Amino acid sequence: MKKNTAYPIAALFVTLLMPVVASSQAQLPVDLLSTSHFAVLAGSLVSNIPTSAITGDVGLSPAAGSNITGFGLTEVTGTLFTVDASGPAGSVAAAADLTTAQGDLTIAYNDAAGRTPVPTGEFLNPGTGNIGGMTLVAGLYKFTSGVEITGSDLTLTGNETDVWIFQIASTLTVGNGIQVILAGGANARNIFWQVGTSAALGTTAIFKGTIMADQSISLNTGAVVEGRLLASIAAVTLASNAITLPEETTPIENGMASQAFAQVQNYPNPFNPSTLIQYRIENGAKVSLKIFNALGHEVASLVNRVQEAGNYSVTFDAGNESSALSSGIYFCRLQVGSFVSTNKLILVR
Repeated sequence: MKKNTAYPIAALFVTLLMPVVASSQAQLPVDLLSTSHFAVLAGSLVSNIPTSAITGDVGLSPAAGSNITGFGLTEVTGTLFTVDASGPAGSVAAAADLTTAQGDLTIAYNDAAGRTPVPTGEFLNPGTGNIGGMTLVAGLYKFTSGVEITGSDLTLTGNETDVWIFQIASTLTVGNGIQVILAGGANARNIFWQVGTSAALGTTAIFKGTIMADQSISLNTGAVVEGRLLASIAAVTLASNAITLPEETTPIENGMASQAFAQVQNYPNPFNPSTLIQYRIENGAKVSLKIFNALGHEVASLVNRVQEAGNYSVTFDAGNESSALSSGIYFCRLQVGSFVSTNKLILVR
């Protein structure tokens, strides 16, 4: 009997016409642990040619605090953490916590570097190392040498929960005036650049995401970063830059921003030893209200349960903790569902 080959040929023809869309296995965000509150963390030096604007904490370890140079009194909206008392005016000595932060940076770096499955196809060395002008979907990308973003801007397109992880064997270089553009709701808090050696951003570049470099990170004049500059063993050098921690994600429903929750607030602030924390939720949800120290370590859990819509208040007594807390900056973190709001608390003994 003669076989009917019409259907297989037609099926093959349709298959050949269908576009092949490359995709990568979805990734979870890299857990930055105690480094999450740092806009800048370095090993040997943090230098600045005034005037920069940094929103987030600045830390240096194991080098002495005297190796934080060039900062005025108003350039950092956050705290300067040092290993000793030789830092700039207003800095806080926190050697043990900084050692923990650098250890956590190593953990986060190794997490990003070791993510699998090993990228192949368009996720392995895209653009032969120069990704300027490209549009990249979320996923895990691997580069066996250095990466350049030069010539044209880079676009990262995806939704607010998508994650990008770039495994870079050596250097990251961003050209003068180049931008990393986010599209479709992509969020800088979910972009991670694991850099095998050092990173350099050109003049007036606009960059998104957390850089975790084994060695140094340098920014030329006017470069702007929404993210973090985390250098393990070497320096972070700044020149009239703006660095801002990424914003928390706000949930999206039906294409519109969901009904906002009121930001958490407290009174008095500064306080000693207690303060009244007040918050409002618009819809019933699981509520978590926790207190963290300036290096991201949890010191108290005040609420952890489902609550109905309404106004709430809870007292935080820093003198009633298992070990009384010392003077300093703390953070109150309210999470309602996937919405997060953070407020700075100042304890003065």
